[in-house]
Amino acid sequence: MWKNTELNYGRITKILHWFTALTVFSLFALGFWMVDLTYYSQWYKTAPYWHKSIGILLFLATLFRLIWRATNVSPKALASHTKWEKIGSKIAHLAIYVLLLTLMISGYLISTADERAIEVFTWFEVPALGELFDDQADISGVIHEYLAYTLIAISLLHAVAAIKHHIIDKDDTLKRMI
Repeated sequence: MWKNTELNYGRITKILHWFTALTVFSLFALGFWMVDLTYYSQWYKTAPYWHKSIGILLFLATLFRLIWRATNVSPKALASHTKWEKIGSKIAHLAIYVLLLTLMISGYLISTADERAIEVFTWFEVPALGELFDDQADISGVIHEYLAYTLIAISLLHAVAAIKHHIIDKDDTLKRMI
């Protein structure tokens, strides 16, 4: 089944979920590694190029994911979930989406402050708006860093909660997304 039902997530939702998770953790690792590259490293230009290109593709996938989510039914919470688990889940999911989008916008602002477009591999370019405010690249860089750490923390909390449901509660929370 490709679409969600009231009981389970469909294939498209599952693919988008796991693609996002893999990409977020990969981009975090790449970003963490590349900030310490020196000008003389062979990866000095290549790593940011890959980081930006993959980030733009993740942005497009996230927009598609939000549209998909808005146009599909969401599976209902399991009856065994407590009220605070249901509220916590909604807050965590909203936070993840807000962090993802804000992180991508801050990355765009870092990359385009010098008025150069972002080349996404060799497929297309995302035009630059230039410097919209003073010290745009620096301010956006700090925001980008803190948002990335926050997103990773919430994503890990999300994963721990899913594992807790699977191992301790022995419910189908994790199974519905696999």
